[in-house]
Amino acid sequence: MRNRYRVHEPHLAHFITSSIVEWLPIFSSTGCCDILVESLQFCRERKALQLHAWVILPTHFHAIVSAPDLSGVMADFKKFTARGILARLAEKRCDWLLNQLSYYRAAHKAAAHQIWQEGFHPQAIISDEMMLQKLDYLHHNPVRAGFVTAPEHWRYSSAHAWLPETKPLIECDPWR
Repeated sequence: MRNRYRVHEPHLAHFITSSIVEWLPIFSSTGCCDILVESLQFCRERKALQLHAWVILPTHFHAIVSAPDLSGVMADFKKFTARGILARLAEKRCDWLLNQLSYYRAAHKAAAHQIWQEGFHPQAIISDEMMLQKLDYLHHNPVRAGFVTAPEHWRYSSAHAWLPETKPLIECDPWR
């Protein structure tokens, strides 16, 4: 198994990143973002995924997660969301995007389209300091990209989880 998939410390939370092939802006539509949100919630409820923080950006998503079989959960998550995203793009007649996903498909892939780049690049969270650094990076990503002025203004983020007046899209699990 390649390093970009390997979880060396399965008992720890991990900062992960999954990106769309060629950084295509799949998640610029709420429909595709909602597929990820629903899938993360399903994995929390049915696959023992602990979701500590997350953010979806137009071309990728970051999360801080843990699970007894994180590699397996992520493989299932990416397969399921790829099918849902392809169905959504076909339904919305996003032919230009489907053509790009076909064109940029890796040669060794059997499917007609490829949504995700390979791997999810897990980084074990080994200290409170590292957790705070990853939380800050994750939640401020939409701010640094110029999409919003404050992390809690980005709809597809766990930054809402700590605001008393806002109901988050997904409840986050405590880290410790």
